[in-house]
Amino acid sequence: MENPGRVSGRRVYTGRVLNLDIDSVRFPDGSQGELEIIHHSGASAVVPLLDDPSHPDPRIVLIRQYRYAADGYLYEIPAGRLDSGESPLLCAQRELEEETGYRAMQMKPLVTVFTTPGFTDERIHLFLAWDLTSGQEQRERDEFLTSIALPRSHVMQMIERGEICDAKTTVALLYAAAFPGNPKTRAPL
Repeated sequence: MENPGRVSGRRVYTGRVLNLDIDSVRFPDGSQGELEIIHHSGASAVVPLLDDPSHPDPRIVLIRQYRYAADGYLYEIPAGRLDSGESPLLCAQRELEEETGYRAMQMKPLVTVFTTPGFTDERIHLFLAWDLTSGQEQRERDEFLTSIALPRSHVMQMIERGEICDAKTTVALLYAAAFPGNPKTRAPL
């Protein structure tokens, strides 16, 4: 049996944010079929803490952002697409400042996850940031958001109540809470 994977493909759409291909794929059992796949450059997202990570209930900066696809506003952590050649860490730093006006003196990688592997290759790199200083917001033309700082206990209740339903945000917040590690061992950026 041959290895599973892409046999051939054709681009059917090229856009600003994503590309759509239809690929001929060999499956693990040797059969073949066509699959639509959205190619995405990847993204980074960051859980910004206004207090030290060792604080018993640190304040987390969330954004409330209008999302057309969700038909309304969502609570999220700052995030955005990787620019060409940009590292996930630099993207996280850039997006944090652009969306909230904060700069992080310290940042720790949490985990990298696939967003929706059934139809896209997008991966999002999740970070924890603290030791924040004020900077200047630089939002994009299509970003309509406000930021809010809430204690972690309140944010966790929002997840439990379904008020935070953005996947990257939920994963990052729960991951940071479940696996706090020792961020103080990381060198400043």
